[in-house]
Amino acid sequence: MTLPLQGTHVDRAPHTYERWLVTKLVRMAGSPPIRFRLWNNEVIEPPEQAAQFTVYLADPKALYTLVANPNLAFGDLYSAGRLGVEGDLPDLMETLYRTIHQARQKWPRWLEALWRNHAPRATGLSEARENIHHHYDLGNDFYRLWLDQAEMQYTCAYYERPELSLEQAQLAKLEHVCRKLRLKPGMTVVEAGCGWGGLARYMARNYGVTVHAYNISREQVAYAREQARTQGLENLIVYIEEDYRNIEGQYDAFVSIGMLEHVGKEHYLTLSELIKRSLKPNGIALLHSIGRNRPMLMNAWIEKRIFPGAYPPSIGEFMALCEHGDFSVLDVENLRLHYANTLSAWMERFNAAEETVCEMYDEHFTRAWRMYLAGSIAAFRAGSLQLFQVVFTHGNNNQLPATRQDLYTFPATPEHI
Repeated sequence: MTLPLQGTHVDRAPHTYERWLVTKLVRMAGSPPIRFRLWNNEVIEPPEQAAQFTVYLADPKALYTLVANPNLAFGDLYSAGRLGVEGDLPDLMETLYRTIHQARQKWPRWLEALWRNHAPRATGLSEARENIHHHYDLGNDFYRLWLDQAEMQYTCAYYERPELSLEQAQLAKLEHVCRKLRLKPGMTVVEAGCGWGGLARYMARNYGVTVHAYNISREQVAYAREQARTQGLENLIVYIEEDYRNIEGQYDAFVSIGMLEHVGKEHYLTLSELIKRSLKPNGIALLHSIGRNRPMLMNAWIEKRIFPGAYPPSIGEFMALCEHGDFSVLDVENLRLHYANTLSAWMERFNAAEETVCEMYDEHFTRAWRMYLAGSIAAFRAGSLQLFQVVFTHGNNNQLPATRQDLYTFPATPEHI
């Protein structure tokens, strides 16, 4: 991860036009309750309200960079230690998202153009592998520090009850997915983008199905294969280090948890056609993905520094994928607040392991990932991100349950883990 270096210490007083820039920036952000403390410790209070947070700028160049493109600069400056925050970081980000959402409706076109997010990087066969390597091949030891200890799930958990542990909620998610797919012993399942393989192992172990799980992250596939061997599930699971576009065969179920965000909307029709040919006549498919209420590009900093190539689809784009394959949509569930809770649990564990992360990487990396987790919590709380689970099947499939009652006959959360 390449981040800007710490700015040179400056102790001069800010110029009048720099104070004006701060005031203008706050107004363009919808006048959130934020005070700014400048490099000489001069404070600029928010107009007509008490400040709930303080943002510190370490040098004048940090101010200019922030004004030029806050979507990219806020994360970069925070990561480099040139922008500091006093107060709860997720709460600050949520406040900003909410006020900016209202304020941007009045922005002039030139400002919208200046602060726009850029198009995501390409997600073709070669680019996709580079994108995934950038994020998922950071090392299994890193993710072990803060993901659940049950199945290493790096996707939204399912909090049937608010007091659940992260481990319970992640296992409940896996069970919830299996029920939606109506799995039965002897079925065949293909999984596109399997992460560390936890869902495949859960399906094989608890439902007696055979799974072909595809992934292009070498680190994750190596971990998944080792776990399958350790748990004696090699006869039921094949982990394949290959792009989803090269899936072969027909299956009773097609499932993808947290991969659609990386597909790129220009490849949705290809994915739709793939699912159509991979799904048996009475098969069921489930896609689980971060999404939007309307089409919108990913935040520039997240796309550039954390998730290259990322694009969360709108619900309309999701449905267009289903329409292209002439699929019947059976169920749409939004787990937005479940993801906010999941991220909060991850951030708590990440913060507890902060010293270890710094030793593994460096302070810039640690601050960047803290910002990423905090911003993601805020985005789900504020509603700028959604989490969709969409279940669908071939349009002429009549072998379907009459109701959803079987999904909730007994709790999805395991009593013991």
